[in-house]
Amino acid sequence: MSDGKRAASAPWIRTRLRTAPGAAVALAVLVLVTAFLAAAFPRAVDAYETKGLRHDIRLADAGRSAVEVSRPQPGLELPRERREAGVRTPELKRIGGALGKALPDPLRADMSSVAYGVRTLKPVLATEPWLPRPDTVPPQLSYTAQTGLKEHARLVKGAWPTAPDAVTAGSRAVRGAVTEETAAALNMKVGSTLRLPTAVGGPLTVTITGIVAPRDPGGSYWSADPLVRTPSLIPDPASPFPQNYWTGTVLLAQDAGPALLATATEPSLFWRFPPDASALTGPDGARLTAVVNSLESGPGLLKVRAIAGDTAEVLTGLGHIVQANARMRDAISPVIAVAALGIGSVAAVVLVMTGALIAARRKAELALMRSRGGSLRGIGGRLLAETAVTVVPASALGLLLAVLAVGGGRWWPAALAATGVGLLVCVALPLRTTLQHIRPTLHGAREDMVSARPSRRRTVAELTLLVLAVGAVTALRRRGTSGGGTDLLVSGAPVLVALIAALVLVRLYPLPLRLAARPMARLRGAIGFLSLARAGRSSAGGALPMLALLLALATAAFGGSVIAGIGDARDDAALTAVGADARVSGKSERATLPDELVRTVRDLDGVRNAAPLRVEFGVAMPETAAGGGGVDDSGTDTGADSGGDGDAAGARATTMVGVDPASYTRLARTTGLPDFPSGLLKATGASAPLSEGAESGPERVLPVIASPAVAARLGKEQHAVDTLSGDFKVQVVGTVERVASLASTNFLIVNSASLEQRAPTTLLLTGAPDPGKLRAAADGNGEEFVVQLRSEERARYVNTPMQAGAERIYLAAVAAGAGYALLAVLLSLLQTAPERKTLLARLRTMGLTTGQGRRLLAFEATPQALLAAGGGLLTGWATIVLLSPGIDLVPLALAGVAGSDTSPVTLRADLWSLALPAAGVVALAAAVAGVQAWWASRRGSITELRAGDSR
Repeated sequence: MSDGKRAASAPWIRTRLRTAPGAAVALAVLVLVTAFLAAAFPRAVDAYETKGLRHDIRLADAGRSAVEVSRPQPGLELPRERREAGVRTPELKRIGGALGKALPDPLRADMSSVAYGVRTLKPVLATEPWLPRPDTVPPQLSYTAQTGLKEHARLVKGAWPTAPDAVTAGSRAVRGAVTEETAAALNMKVGSTLRLPTAVGGPLTVTITGIVAPRDPGGSYWSADPLVRTPSLIPDPASPFPQNYWTGTVLLAQDAGPALLATATEPSLFWRFPPDASALTGPDGARLTAVVNSLESGPGLLKVRAIAGDTAEVLTGLGHIVQANARMRDAISPVIAVAALGIGSVAAVVLVMTGALIAARRKAELALMRSRGGSLRGIGGRLLAETAVTVVPASALGLLLAVLAVGGGRWWPAALAATGVGLLVCVALPLRTTLQHIRPTLHGAREDMVSARPSRRRTVAELTLLVLAVGAVTALRRRGTSGGGTDLLVSGAPVLVALIAALVLVRLYPLPLRLAARPMARLRGAIGFLSLARAGRSSAGGALPMLALLLALATAAFGGSVIAGIGDARDDAALTAVGADARVSGKSERATLPDELVRTVRDLDGVRNAAPLRVEFGVAMPETAAGGGGVDDSGTDTGADSGGDGDAAGARATTMVGVDPASYTRLARTTGLPDFPSGLLKATGASAPLSEGAESGPERVLPVIASPAVAARLGKEQHAVDTLSGDFKVQVVGTVERVASLASTNFLIVNSASLEQRAPTTLLLTGAPDPGKLRAAADGNGEEFVVQLRSEERARYVNTPMQAGAERIYLAAVAAGAGYALLAVLLSLLQTAPERKTLLARLRTMGLTTGQGRRLLAFEATPQALLAAGGGLLTGWATIVLLSPGIDLVPLALAGVAGSDTSPVTLRADLWSLALPAAGVVALAAAVAGVQAWWASRRGSITELRAGDSR
């Protein structure tokens, strides 16, 4: 009997698939896309975390990222031959090979760049008379005998340094080489000799036999100790006066290490292992940190000492690099988790809605099977087999496409995600369908919202969910979101808010429609009343479609606001750094711009406005603090009460900015910076602008615009200041929070025409001048000027791999959220499509025209679409308000860029991100209703109204 049943199952499945191929294909496509997104997400996260970790390690300074094992020279108590053998190349190579093999996973060394040898820790004073002495101080040189010079350098002049005879501690002559930069800075050439004092006997003579050039100047071999490649002019810490001296490194032959044992330079043995980041993955970060900690002060250090000696030490900054990467990852993860949980939830709801649509279309068929004795287990088994035949291959194909499309990630999280999608669909459809047929249903019963009132169980369940969601949101609001790490309560904020809104809106939805239907009933024509009556009873406005729409809209709004916030933060940081669209200034703070240069740049094509500024740093403020503040005669707040005590105390030294009021205010309004009435800086009488070459008297009083901190210190009183631009008194007449081209919060803005020295030091430009012509104009004046472009500064923030990957995920989240929102609208309308087509057919037999039918369906869909759009706007805004206090977008926007403004960047609601998806929902609902009315009008009433049809 069981064999017969199994034999009959195959024809049933094949027959069902042939009967409704369109529904099967649509379900397979939906599962395919959802499985692809679900599987691609963890792989995308793994990919950008992996690329971010590798990027940080590769771009870090080689002296920080390399793992260096060092130990002092062999003890003096050892025999001379043993000490010399311990620093020769064969022994160093043996130890280096053993150390490389002993590095624990996942730490691996780039063996092509490994260097080991002997170096001096104490620089030697070089007294040769031909060496440069900038401030009469002789240079100090270090010496190193390390392997791999021929592999990492090319010979420019002379010959490679060699050790033809066996070098011992008693040797008094060795050969060496220097780089081109060292030779040029220290006047060295082939044949130059240097002398090192020794403990016994004569000095050790080093003969320069070759000048070399690095093959890879940025590689670990040359960058781990920058002095090996490039000498440096450094201040003398022992001198009471500012004196500088040169320091550099001489490269000895790799077998010359024993000769250094006789010197007083504190010779040290070292083995340097640059990390190989090519095999590291994002999840390896925690293990790598633990391994580095173990090597520095743990079991790993014991293994190193067992190989290299009891006095060996491990020095590396790799752990700090990995920890900085982990901090950025932990800061980004909560923001990414919000998008993941939101899109995952809406995808699950849409899949359940798809199952509900299929169940509604097959309700009559399954009810007939149930009335003829079909068991729930048998019906559920058939539906499970029928669904699995379509869903399982689609899920597997989605997983395969995700693996092929997104590389560099682990496979098992993607497999679990794709499996979860397939399992949800396989279980949801049979379960939802069979639960509807536990009891045989009466034929033709109404199922609208008027007659099918929610049961007590449903009411209790909804109230329970509502109370839990409100409690979770309240706890989240009180606790905040800045605890660090990924928190499911924080990540589920859009889901919680959408759940609350969906439950409330579905319950309240029929009430305004019924109230609106009463006045409509008194009007002529039945279209308005009928559309509102049907909208109030339609199952398309149920909790499940509403939840899907609100979730999708809230997630899309949150993702769009994140992306908009990142762009705004980068734009603002670029504006703070440059001050305008372009900036021309001298290389030094006091360099002034010639009038000819200002005129040339102002006349370039694309320049809309040019504002010359005279910036003077370090202007001393009076020691006495003014009391009180207020509003001046012009009505502008002096800001004396703002800034706080700490800001006022920090305003002892400020920056003075001399501006042309008219051009600066135009620039400020164009760039969005705080501006002020140009008339505030207009000086009259004895304070009037000076003529060219006139001297400023100390009794002149100049009106100034100050920052809040400086205004709080100066108040409304007059204060004398001494500047390089003249001596005068200042009186605060207004405040602004920011000034162009300065990141400082302590500044004074004066009218440059009132200064004794008014030559500008900076020229700010708005517009789009050609960068090449702008730089050519700056270079054509015979002096070196710096040209900065806001667009180039903005490009610096785009992007580290981790930031770029997180942005791509959010772009995908916005697109997926909008897509699922539109799909939810489509599914909710398709669920009641047969009923609406039948209604139109019946009404056409009563004289309803085609235009009236289209208006009827449009008016019926509009209240539901408007409700969903309004709820989506409210849900998205509430989610952003809920999460914004604890979300800082700096890791996504500005992290990893040296010199960038790292003040907190809070999340704010973006109007376009809120409005566009909501408008799309309304437009799609209207379009679907119109297409449905058009299609129904093409079919005859006889086709729709068949005898015996209960619709």
